[in-house]
Amino acid sequence: MANKLLNSLNISHQSTEWVFNNFSFLLFLGFLALVYIANAHFAEKNVREIQLLQKEIKELKWEYTSIKSETMSKSIQSRLDANLRPEGLRLVDSGPKVIVAEQ
Repeated sequence: MANKLLNSLNISHQSTEWVFNNFSFLLFLGFLALVYIANAHFAEKNVREIQLLQKEIKELKWEYTSIKSETMSKSIQSRLDANLRPEGLRLVDSGPKVIVAEQ
């Protein structure tokens, strides 16, 4: 029965014998192929994660720059004066007083 199957598939007895003699090596090659495929998937996953993190960093940099610009704009003395007038507060027009201590 097995010989009829081998003959119909045009497989010689020597080639099947070679496969069974080297079965452990073929299993090892199969294992290496699985490791190679798993490594490729792991690397792709890491690349996608790195790209997501880079995108997030870029967005956070934009947000930081925007907030910094807004803070700088609001801390200008003329803006502070204009924002405090409705509250009844005014900034002093004269500069800071310098206290000199004599020794």
